[in-house]
Amino acid sequence: MPHSVPQGYTVRPATPDDVGGARRVMLDTFYRDFGYGYTPQWHGDVVDIEGTFLDNPRHLLLVAVHGGEVVATTGVRSGGPSHPPHPRRLAERYAGDTTAQLVRVYVQPGHRRRGLARTLVETARDFVADTPGYESLYLHTNVDIEGTGPFWRGLAKEIFDARTTGEHGPGVSTVHFEMPL
Repeated sequence: MPHSVPQGYTVRPATPDDVGGARRVMLDTFYRDFGYGYTPQWHGDVVDIEGTFLDNPRHLLLVAVHGGEVVATTGVRSGGPSHPPHPRRLAERYAGDTTAQLVRVYVQPGHRRRGLARTLVETARDFVADTPGYESLYLHTNVDIEGTGPFWRGLAKEIFDARTTGEHGPGVSTVHFEMPL
């Protein structure tokens, strides 16, 4: 189903030419919004965008482009959360190739509040629903980032609020969600 794309933007699967721009959006988010920067054990897919997202037909990286520049990303990978750092029960619940994980839903600040994230997420959800073998769509987010809690609660079902567990350490308020397919 086609989704409404904000005027002046293109939303599409990433190509090898988009890798540098997508990586920039992701790294900018880690440093500016998250405040902790690149963390190898969490962000290996950012180093190998092509191998992770472009070379696997069950994975997807979507980009939003404005004026020839990548300004937003959303990815889909097989498999759920890993334990540690996430709770064992979630890693077991979302284990294996039947789970798609929504990742790297990032929009550059000057392009927020225009519907890009919603369009990217809905397009990614359609990809998962149309890809044989996927039964669930899982994601987690840091709800301390402005707007993320209400955004995800409007699209997905909260399955675990990990803020009380401190699973990622101080300053990271992770909440886990499942999106309906």
